[in-house]
Amino acid sequence: MLEKHLQDIGLSDKEVTIYLTLSQVENASVLDLAKKTNIKRPTVYVILESLSKKGLVSETTIGKKTHYQAEPAERLETFVERRKLALEEAGSLLKDLIPQIKSMSREAGEKPIVKYFEGKEGIVSASEEMFRNETGGNEPIYLVYPRDLLDQMFPVAERSKFKKIRLTKGVKSKVLYTYNEGEIASDEMGERVKLDGEKCPITCDIAIYKDKVRISVLGKRLSSIFIQSADVAETLKSLFNATFESLKK
Repeated sequence: MLEKHLQDIGLSDKEVTIYLTLSQVENASVLDLAKKTNIKRPTVYVILESLSKKGLVSETTIGKKTHYQAEPAERLETFVERRKLALEEAGSLLKDLIPQIKSMSREAGEKPIVKYFEGKEGIVSASEEMFRNETGGNEPIYLVYPRDLLDQMFPVAERSKFKKIRLTKGVKSKVLYTYNEGEIASDEMGERVKLDGEKCPITCDIAIYKDKVRISVLGKRLSSIFIQSADVAETLKSLFNATFESLKK
């Protein structure tokens, strides 16, 4: 258990072995450590150098030979604090690196992420993907759906769950829908335009948000396709807006 905890804070398995072996003696030579741990001498040298850089091992000279000793266990706290600071610095650096990497990806040609989900649970999972790691913003979500089919397949509580997530993040919607029961009025969080279900039959539930697209098939075999691609999303948004604005007139 102790070994596992030391690995969890950032030491390798061999570093843990050498450190704990040194902690049980006053000091030891490389040869001593190799014999006690069954780790080859060249590897022991490498591990000791690594532990020394981490501030967990120091050298001492006995006679003409170099021996090594473990630093007090409190040094582990210093090691962890240094790792935390390094991770924080790395996190700050990433904020600058991510846009640069994305820019390179765009220049090289964006590779879409495509996932396929089956069944009703799969549709739920695909819906959850839309707002995963999203904080919201000014961009709306574009929705196309057959309200009658959704009412048949998903209870109100289940549909409300995803609407609540969207509203919590302050994301407004633009909606194209079919509905035999009548019209669904627009409100401050959603602008809706009804399609003629006979002229434009819809059997898929489609959502487009930022660079994500979800297409859920609501026929006999329930399934969803999730695509993350700025090119695909922007193309579908253009088609959506052309239809939406045309029907509003």
